[in-house]
Amino acid sequence: MSAVTLKNCGLVPLAALEILDFCAFAAALRQEVDAQGRIAALFAAPAGEQFDLFALIARDWQGQLALLRSRVGARYPSLTPELPQVHLFEREIAEQYGLVPEGHPWFKPLRFHPSWTGRDAWGRDPRRHPLVGEMDYYRVAGEEVHEVAVGPVHAGIIEPGHFRFQCHGEQVLHLEISLGYQHRAIEAQLPSAHPLARVQRLEAAAGDTSIGHATAYALVCEALGATLAPPRAQTIRALALELERLANHVGDIGGLATDVGFLPTASFCGRIRGDYLNLGAEICGSRFGRGLVRPGGVAFDVEAPRAEKMLERLDSMARDTQGALEIFFDSPSVLARLEGTGRVRVEDAEALGLVGVAARACGLAVDARLHHPQGAYVDTFDHVVIEESGDVFARARVRRREITDSLAWVRRALRDLPGGELRRRVAPPAAESLAVALVEGWRGELVHLALTDARGHLSRYKIVDPSFRNWSGLALALRGEQISDFPLCNKSFNLSYCGFDL
Repeated sequence: MSAVTLKNCGLVPLAALEILDFCAFAAALRQEVDAQGRIAALFAAPAGEQFDLFALIARDWQGQLALLRSRVGARYPSLTPELPQVHLFEREIAEQYGLVPEGHPWFKPLRFHPSWTGRDAWGRDPRRHPLVGEMDYYRVAGEEVHEVAVGPVHAGIIEPGHFRFQCHGEQVLHLEISLGYQHRAIEAQLPSAHPLARVQRLEAAAGDTSIGHATAYALVCEALGATLAPPRAQTIRALALELERLANHVGDIGGLATDVGFLPTASFCGRIRGDYLNLGAEICGSRFGRGLVRPGGVAFDVEAPRAEKMLERLDSMARDTQGALEIFFDSPSVLARLEGTGRVRVEDAEALGLVGVAARACGLAVDARLHHPQGAYVDTFDHVVIEESGDVFARARVRRREITDSLAWVRRALRDLPGGELRRRVAPPAAESLAVALVEGWRGELVHLALTDARGHLSRYKIVDPSFRNWSGLALALRGEQISDFPLCNKSFNLSYCGFDL
């Protein structure tokens, strides 16, 4: 039995997705992974008294996506022991719908919120949220092993998250990360929300990735309505997405400079990040790009005089960026702190399904702009930046090189904006269908999927932010490291709490 294949931003009628017996579903999923497929999403949707399981597989080097479907009851055999990529997806399904993946090696709540259906896989009282102290954390036994708990409330201006270290002296033996304190039930709200409210919620799904999530949502809507945004709108979307990437990559390198006490780059990048955000505000008035991307196109234009003004400012910002990065990467004291710290092996990154900067720093060529291009990226993006050491230095180097590539891409886009309209009317969504969109956000791959019912209304909307995949990578990066290296490793991943807590 073969999966249904489609391209990025494609649509499949649900009737075309065969409902496989679970054993056949699991075998097909293993076969896809053995053939170098990545499990981009695994999620459930109600189907009467049972539940449909959907798996989205990214066949990167074929430029294809594949879909598998099965139907299960309240319990099913866990896929995690053989396919570690799904370990969080299975816990998420258990929390949302109360389904139990029997044999899951670490079966515990993921975000600590009541089940969507009122059925709870752990027998918890759905009227209350359990406290951190009630959670079952992994513990390392042994003489002189001690535990350090950090958060969820932190000393700095930071979102809440709980980190529990098992240490021997200063060496970290194990780190367990517990999130969920930012949970807003966005996925559960989307099907019944007004269309305008949907895009506003998604722009805030991960606030530093407003353009990325809004673009993915627009592409899903356009796939459901068999509508293609105009070329000018596609280019403006990609332009805003690259400015979002530039602002955050520059900010991250400034954060790394702060964590190693290198103040020149820290201060420069803090200001330059603001410059990139302000350049994005030139397009739509919002420094985070909110209100720009809408289904069918964009709501704001970049006229020729504005494009010229943006190019002039970009040239000055590029020089400042280059100077700030050069003094950082040319400093021996900086390199001594970055090199060899927080290493993640490529086999571990692949097993966990890491994406984005974290994956590319381990040598994995995972980039939706190359493998699954859409819009203005088609035929304009031809290579992926990768490093191989998998450490903090590699993650910093990936950002530095991607800054150079993004600057070149933005310049070309501003000089060669296509003519034509900004927005087209999107046709009503196809009934009983599934649509999917992959967008390469600045952290990594964003995955959005939508299911419609017989009337063409949304019945299920699934979001996978790259942080959902990559927090497990941070936990691995700390094994064997000094606990004092946690801030540096954490910043080198710079993952979103609220992006995880959808």
